[in-house]
Amino acid sequence: MCERMRATLTAIILSLFLATGPVPAAELGVVEIASKTGVHAFAVELAVNDDERAKGLMYRKELPEGRGMLFDFQREQDISMWMQNTYISLDMLFIRGDGRILRIAENTQPLSERIISSGGPVRGVLEVIAGTARKLGIAPGDRVAHPIFKAR
Repeated sequence: MCERMRATLTAIILSLFLATGPVPAAELGVVEIASKTGVHAFAVELAVNDDERAKGLMYRKELPEGRGMLFDFQREQDISMWMQNTYISLDMLFIRGDGRILRIAENTQPLSERIISSGGPVRGVLEVIAGTARKLGIAPGDRVAHPIFKAR
């Protein structure tokens, strides 16, 4: 995708993101995932500090398609998540520091305290509405583009 098209797409996604609901407390950004079915862009809230990561998407009643939350853990490490106080089912994409998806936990159970492990060291986790990974053909090994990930 050429740089001009990418910039235009980013501006459109952020405009839609801001127009479709209240502005979240967290920073905003765009994540692109290159899969065998194409490049998929998501407007995301960034959870970059302990408080934002602890709250995540808790207490939300909905998450529109094309939106999500990207958790930045600052360095690669084993991560454990859960769905306590989270009312919507999610797909959790565990992403290595190089931007490759390590593991996907699909259709997580709302309000569950079951631990969901990254399965290895990851830099970030992208949470999107349940069914997104399957619907878009996103799989482990696919590349995620965002400034927190360093391509190798």
